[in-house]
Amino acid sequence: MPSYPVAPCPVPVSAGMIVAVPAKLLASPLKSGRDLGNADRSALVIGGTETVRTGAAVVFCKVVAVAEAQVTRDGQVRAQGSPCAHATLGPLEDWLDAQAGPGVIDGIAERAVLDERFVKGERERLLTAAFMIRVMVLQTLMPEAQLSDVITALAGDLALVPWPKRWRPASERACLDWRRALGPAPLEELQAAVLVAARDEHGEQDGQSLTAGKNRPLAAKSGDGSLLRVPDTPANRAAFGSVGTADDSAPYPCVRLYPLNDCLTRSLLAMPWGPAGTDKAAAEQGLLDAAMRDFPQVFPEDQVWLLDRLWHGVRRIAALAERTHVLVRLKSDIPLKKISEILPDQSYLAEVSGDGVTMTVRVIEYWADVEGQEVKEMFCLVTDLLDWEEYPGPELAGLYKWRWDGSETGLREAKAPLHGAGPGTGAMLRSGSPELIAQEIAAWAAGTEMTRGVTRYAALAAQPARKGRRAGQPVRCRDLSLARARRLILAAIRSGRTGYQALTREIGRFRNICDRDRHRSRKSQSPSTFAHAGNGDTITRIAPAVITMANKPA
Repeated sequence: MPSYPVAPCPVPVSAGMIVAVPAKLLASPLKSGRDLGNADRSALVIGGTETVRTGAAVVFCKVVAVAEAQVTRDGQVRAQGSPCAHATLGPLEDWLDAQAGPGVIDGIAERAVLDERFVKGERERLLTAAFMIRVMVLQTLMPEAQLSDVITALAGDLALVPWPKRWRPASERACLDWRRALGPAPLEELQAAVLVAARDEHGEQDGQSLTAGKNRPLAAKSGDGSLLRVPDTPANRAAFGSVGTADDSAPYPCVRLYPLNDCLTRSLLAMPWGPAGTDKAAAEQGLLDAAMRDFPQVFPEDQVWLLDRLWHGVRRIAALAERTHVLVRLKSDIPLKKISEILPDQSYLAEVSGDGVTMTVRVIEYWADVEGQEVKEMFCLVTDLLDWEEYPGPELAGLYKWRWDGSETGLREAKAPLHGAGPGTGAMLRSGSPELIAQEIAAWAAGTEMTRGVTRYAALAAQPARKGRRAGQPVRCRDLSLARARRLILAAIRSGRTGYQALTREIGRFRNICDRDRHRSRKSQSPSTFAHAGNGDTITRIAPAVITMANKPA
C-alpha cells in the first residue's frame, strides 16, 4: 500500500456525511494480502489520492462513525469503543440539543447514580447509561417491539462497524438490570428538559397559538384526565389499583394521567399522574392540585384553561383563577346564584359556592347543532373573565370546542405508539413494577414531545400549499401527521445520522386535512369495525356547528 501526504480536511467529518472514494484506491490492510471476507472484522483503507474524474468508478460511502483506530498485528483496522458510545436518537436529539444546548442526554447519564445491586463494575461494552436512556425513549415510539428490536434499531449501521469485540444486542435480562439500576430519576430529568425546551420554543414562535380576546389575548390551553393500563403484577395492582369494580377485580390495574396541553399544537406542557383511584372525580382533582403545586410555571396569567365538566370544586377553580384564567363546562347539578341582568352578549354574572368558598363567575349558555339535528342538551360554561366586551360570550363558546382537539385528540395521538393501543382496547405500558412504570411514563412523554418538536420545525420550514383550503397560508404543525413524522424519524434513526433538513422537508410534504367540521355522537368515539355496527350511532356529519346563545332578551 503506497504512502502519501494527507492534507487536513477543511470540513469536519461527522456521522451522516457521504464520502466519494475512487474504487481503485480501496485496499485491504491485511498483511497476508487475502481478501476481506465475513470472517475478518476489518475496514478497507484508501491506498492513494487522485482526482476523481468523470466516468471513473467511485464508491459512495456514508460516514457511520468517527472513532480512533485500533490496528491489530495482522493489519486489521477496527474502531475503538462500541456502538453505545456513538448511537443517538438522531433528529429527536438534534431538535433537543438545538433548543436546550448540546449533549442533554449524555449530561443526564453522567449525573445518573446507578444502583449497584443491579449493575456492577464498568461493563459498558453492550450497554451504558446514556444508551439505555435512549433505548427507553425509543421503545415508547415502537409499538409491539421487543427491547432487542429497539436496541438493533438504535444501533443501526453502527452494528456493521468492525469494533474490537463483536457487538450484539444486549439480552432482555441485561436491559432489565440496567433499567432497575437507572431508576426513574434520569428519565424524569429528561422529560423536564424536553418540556421546558418545548415551552420556550412556543414562546418564540408567532402564529403557533390559539387565542381569545381583543386587546388582551389569552392563549388557549386544556387539561383532562385519562387512564393508561399497566401489566397485572402484584406490585402494580397494589400501587395503582383498578377502576370500575369495588373489589379491585378489573383485568388490569391502571394509572391515571392528567396531561396539560396547548390546544392548537397539542404539545404537552406538564403531566402529573398517579394511581387510578376508585373515584374518578377525586383522583383527577388530586392531580390538578399536584399540577398547581409542582408546575406553577405552566399557569401564567396570559392563558385561559379549557376544562371539561368533571367539576373540580369551587376552591380549586378559584385557586386556578388566581394564577391564570379558566373556561369550564358546568355540570347540571351545580347550583348558580344569578347576580346580574342578561348582558349584551347574552351572558350573565352569577355566584357559585362550595368548599367554604364563593366565587363570582360569568355564565355562558348556548346550544350547538349540526345540520339541523335535534339539540339534546345545553352547554353551560363558567369563566372568571368577567369583561364581556373584551371576551364576548359567542367567542368563548366557539373557543371551547378546542378543548377536544387539545386534550382528547392530542392524547390519542400520543397513545397510538404504545403497546396494545387500538380501538376498544386502550394503550398499555410494559413495565412490571411501579418504579419502572414511572420511568416508562417519563420516557413516553419525552419521546412524544421530541417528535412533536421535530414536527413543529418541519411546519415552520414547509412551503404553503399551492391549492386547497389553505393555499398560500403558513403551514401549522397540526397540518402535519404526527404518525408519519414518527415513522420517518424511526427510519432516520435506523439508517444512522440523516440530514435534519432533509428529514423535516420530507415530513412537511404530507399534510393532514384539518378543520373538516366532522361530528359524531359522543357514544361512538371508538366505534366497532364490524358490519353490524353500521347503525345511526356511527353517522359522521360534516358541517359547521351552529352556536345559538341562550338568554336572548325579548
